Amino acid sequence: MKFIKITFLVLALSISLFAREQVNVSFSNLAVNDFIKLISKITNKNILINNKINGTVDFVSTSPIYDDELMGILIAVLESKGYTLVQNGSIYEVVRATEAAKHNVKVISSYKNASGSLMVTQAIRVHNENVDIVAAKIRYLISKTAKLMTMRESNTLLITDYPKNIKTIKEVINNLEMRKERVVKIIELKNTEAKKLQSHINEIAKSIFNTKVVSQNVKVLLDTNINGLILIGNKRNVAILEKLIKKLDIESNVNKTVKIFELKNSDAKAVLKNLNDIVAKQVFSDPSLKPNLSASEEINAVIVVGDPTIIKGIKLIIDELDKEKYQVYVQARIIEINKDNAVNLGVRYGFDGAALSAEGLYSLAANFGGAPVQGIVGNALASSLVGSGVAQGFALGAAVDFLETNGASKSISNPSILCVNNKESSIYVGKTISVSTGTVTSTTGLTGLTSSYKREDVGLTLTIKPRVSSNDKVTLDVSVVLENILDDGSKNVTGQPVTSKQEVKTQAILRHGESIIIGGLVKNYERDSVSKVPLLGDIPLIGSWLFSSKAKTKEQDNLVVILTPYVIDKSEKLSKLQKDLGLLAKMQKSYDKEVFQEIKNKKLEVKSDAKP
Repeated sequence: MKFIKITFLVLALSISLFAREQVNVSFSNLAVNDFIKLISKITNKNILINNKINGTVDFVSTSPIYDDELMGILIAVLESKGYTLVQNGSIYEVVRATEAAKHNVKVISSYKNASGSLMVTQAIRVHNENVDIVAAKIRYLISKTAKLMTMRESNTLLITDYPKNIKTIKEVINNLEMRKERVVKIIELKNTEAKKLQSHINEIAKSIFNTKVVSQNVKVLLDTNINGLILIGNKRNVAILEKLIKKLDIESNVNKTVKIFELKNSDAKAVLKNLNDIVAKQVFSDPSLKPNLSASEEINAVIVVGDPTIIKGIKLIIDELDKEKYQVYVQARIIEINKDNAVNLGVRYGFDGAALSAEGLYSLAANFGGAPVQGIVGNALASSLVGSGVAQGFALGAAVDFLETNGASKSISNPSILCVNNKESSIYVGKTISVSTGTVTSTTGLTGLTSSYKREDVGLTLTIKPRVSSNDKVTLDVSVVLENILDDGSKNVTGQPVTSKQEVKTQAILRHGESIIIGGLVKNYERDSVSKVPLLGDIPLIGSWLFSSKAKTKEQDNLVVILTPYVIDKSEKLSKLQKDLGLLAKMQKSYDKEVFQEIKNKKLEVKSDAKP
């Protein structure tokens, strides 16, 4: 019975000694030295203060904390002042943090985990990496007052720091150690030449592993004695390459080394030229790996004979080159505007009559943009998918139609052309004339001259080269050449026709459905006119002398070209575009009708207001 009482007393005493107690602590503007004394009393620890520490500390607590956590709070406060605690037997001494390592800081064995709040010293062994490199990588993890040194002879880190920091550093180093674990794998090949497969595996490794990360790299070495490959690297990456090698180590099969790529959107000769240029610049470790390329015009295909791995890369190139090409459907409207008639028309309706240039035509079109299209047509216009600038296009179209309706312009041609992206296309509108190239006198008994002629085209040539940058934006390289006949040969001694030539080259970036006006192609000519008194002017002899007069007037025509591109990314959208353009043509007529009527009404209102 006595033994049982003694045992119970010892157990109760042990529990009371090691039990964690909770305390309520909260203070404000408490001097640091007083705070140290307070912690000493609560934790029942002896603390030696050699230096007076200035400053105060605040601690706000909403719930009780354990008494053993107070030492951590004290160390945090001291560290903010440049000090820390070191233990010397049963006494805790306040020392400068930078000198803590000199005060017999506790040393922890390298295989144990550091704990507590006080600074400790521990050696950390590094296995698979240079210790100086590791030290440089983890230096930012240590506290600013910690000490870190490396021992190269044992590849070991020696660090004096707080246990929490040391624990973090060890975890980081362990992760680096696991990632740096390297293995060696020897793979004997049965069906494939090792030298030939080595280059393939190296290319694959560069493609699937990040070569900038050293731990990801896998070395692929050749062993000709066993016709095998030796892999050295990360265990996971080596396993990946090992599986690939086993799949590639198969018997040669001609069906796998010959590939015919039938092209759907590109010309086989053009693709072959690009492939030959690429292959010619490649360096092959084994010349036998260089593929043979040829083209078949009958089936429009590229034939490749070579290693399966290289053919796979060539296939990727062919797939990109054989993508469906962008097409651009360009509507052109070529009109000839008479300067005098346009000016007279402008005076009559109160418009700007300078409609002979791109700016003038746009200015005139501004008068036609105010009338909304009503009813079903208006709703269709609002929901139209053909271009974002359709409303402005209707105003421009109405302006051109208004000029033509009132005799101020005439339509030369309204061609349309479907262009392939980055391919030049052209339109020619004109006529062909005969030009004498010389005469030959007959040397036979027959007398006479033999003349020779050549045919020359004289007219308008429109050349367009589109370059699509997105689904709704295209750059047009435009060239317009205008040739006119000034004299058919009847007004000069030579009897040869005299022609003029005007050329405009420009580049424009347009959106899908947006229009551009190209002007500046001017034609000057003289026109003979006769004015006479009715009836009297028709009297023979004296009528033309007394009652009529003749005059020559100089007139000027301006040739204007309006271009509207539509971008087509897929061939099946062409039919939809044609349908939409047909709808737009109907909309234009309805729009013109409403706008013209509104302009006439305004003219009548102006006249009625002008009457007294």
